[in-house]
Amino acid sequence: MTHFRSALLTLGLFLTSGLKTSPRTSVFIVVLALLNTILYNWPVLLFSLQNLDGVTLNSARTLITVFAVIYLVTTLVLYAVFLLSRRLGKVISAITAIANSLAVYFVVTYNVILDKTMMGNIVNTQFSESSQFLTPTLILYVMVLGLLPAWLILQSQVKKTPRWRLLTHLVVTVVVTSTWIWQSQQHWLWIDDHAKQLGGRIMPWSYVGNAVRYQQERAQDNVVQTLLPDATFHSDDKTVVVLVIGESARAENFALYGYGKPTTPLLSNSDIITLKNATSCASYTTAAVKCILSHNDPSGVFAENFEPLPSYLQRQGIDVFWRTKNWGEPPIKVASYQSAGDLEAGCEGQECRFDGVLLSHLAEQIQASDKQKIFVVLHQTGSHGPSYFQKYPKEFGVFTPVCQSVELGNCTQKALINAYDNTIVYNDHFLDQLRKTLLGLNHTSSAFLYVSDHGESLGESGIYLHGTPYSIAPEQQLKVPFLMWLSPSFIEQKHLSVDVLKAREQSTQANVFHTVMGAFDMRSEIYNPTLDMFTEATRR
Repeated sequence: MTHFRSALLTLGLFLTSGLKTSPRTSVFIVVLALLNTILYNWPVLLFSLQNLDGVTLNSARTLITVFAVIYLVTTLVLYAVFLLSRRLGKVISAITAIANSLAVYFVVTYNVILDKTMMGNIVNTQFSESSQFLTPTLILYVMVLGLLPAWLILQSQVKKTPRWRLLTHLVVTVVVTSTWIWQSQQHWLWIDDHAKQLGGRIMPWSYVGNAVRYQQERAQDNVVQTLLPDATFHSDDKTVVVLVIGESARAENFALYGYGKPTTPLLSNSDIITLKNATSCASYTTAAVKCILSHNDPSGVFAENFEPLPSYLQRQGIDVFWRTKNWGEPPIKVASYQSAGDLEAGCEGQECRFDGVLLSHLAEQIQASDKQKIFVVLHQTGSHGPSYFQKYPKEFGVFTPVCQSVELGNCTQKALINAYDNTIVYNDHFLDQLRKTLLGLNHTSSAFLYVSDHGESLGESGIYLHGTPYSIAPEQQLKVPFLMWLSPSFIEQKHLSVDVLKAREQSTQANVFHTVMGAFDMRSEIYNPTLDMFTEATRR
C-alpha cells in the first residue's frame, strides 16, 4: 500500500493547489494533466524503475521523456475538449478519473497490461465473472482515486479563458514538450523496446486506445462470413466427435504432463492420449476460440472472415450441438445451442452449478439425432480465475489449504496453486465422465478432443490470470493441455495407430479443424491432411 499512500499525497497536493480554487481554464487543464500523469501513471514509473539501468542521469532523462509523452498527449486531448466546452471537459475528466481508478487497481493487483488483448477479455467478461473482482480494496481505489477526484473536478468553478489564450498555451505546451522529446532521441530505443509494457500501463490511453482497437477488430468479425467449399464424405459410419474447449488450463499442472501432484488420477489410468508440447494461438478466449474453430490462421489484419467449424459441419449435413458455460465464440449456426442456464433446467445433482451441467442428458440428445454424424462442442468455464475455489464441487478440493480470495497476491503461493490444481482435478473427473458417456453409446464410434483456449499465470514474475500480449506472454499462458480419446470402434474403423499419435512431438490449436474433418472422413478443397493428426497415424 506504500504506492497507494504516495498517490493519496499527490492527490491532496494537486487538489488543494489547483481544484479547490477557481482556476482559469488553462490552469485547470495543466492541473488535470499533471494529476493524470502523476497520480494514475505510477505503474509506469514502477515498471520503468525496474527496467532502467539503475539511478543514473541517463535513466532520469529516459523517465522524464516517458512522462513528457504522457503529459503531452493528455494535454492535447484536454485542450481539444475544453475548447469545445468547459462543462463537457469537466464531465469527461470526472469519468476518466473513475475509469483510471479501476484500471490502476487491476494493473497493480494482477500486474496485467491493458492492451487490445486484455480489453477483449474485459469486454467479453460476463457479469457473473466480473462481480468476483469486487473487493474492499477495489472499492477503496474507486472511492479515493475515482469518486473523490471526480466530485472535486465537477465542483470546481473554472473561469473562462479566451480561446486565443488557450490556443497560445497549447502551442507553448506542444513546443516545449516536443522539443524535450525530440532532443531525447537517444532514449527512444529503450522506450521502443518496452513499448508494449509501457503502452499497456499508461492511463487513460492504454484502455481507451486499445478498447477502440478491439472494437474495430470486432466489427470486422461481424461482416458476412465467407462460406467454405462443399465437402464429400468417404464413409457413412455412425460417428460422434466431441470437442471440449477448456478454459485457462495450463499443461504444466496436469499430472499427465509430468506434474508432481496427482491432478489427473482418472485420466492417468485410462486410455487417454496425451499430445505433447501443445500451444495456443492466443492468450485470451475470443481469439483462441476463433483460432480453434478456423481452418486457417484468422489473426492476420487482412484475414478473410470464414465460417467457423460448427457452422461448416452443420451446413454439410452433420448434426452440431453447442453446449456452453462460457462465452467468446464467433457467430455460429448450429442445430442446437444451449447455455448453462438452458441445461440447468433439466439437470439434477450438485454438479449442475459447475461444468458438469454440460454433460446433463448429453447421451439422450446424441441418441435422439437421426444423423449418422454428430459433432458436439462443450465450452467449459474450466479454471477461469481469479475465483478458482468456486470452480469445483467441494469433494474435489483435495489439495489444501486453498486461496479463497480474488486478490491473488494476498494468498500464499501454495494456497493459490492448490485452488487452481483442484480445478484440474475436477476437470479430470469431467473428462472421464465424458469418456464413459461416449463408451455407452451403442453401435457408434466416438472420439473427443480436449484443448484449452489458453493457459494461466499464477504469480510467476508477479503476473496473474491471462491476456498478456502474445509476443511477451509467459509460457504458462501459452502451453496448454491437448488430449484425445478414441473409442475402440473408432480406432478400428480409421485403422489408427495410437502409438503414432502419442509419439507426436508437437500439436497446436490449428490441428483441431482438420482433425475433426478427418474423424468424419470429410474432404473438401480446404482440407489440409498435414494438419489432420489422423493422417500420419493411419496404418496403411
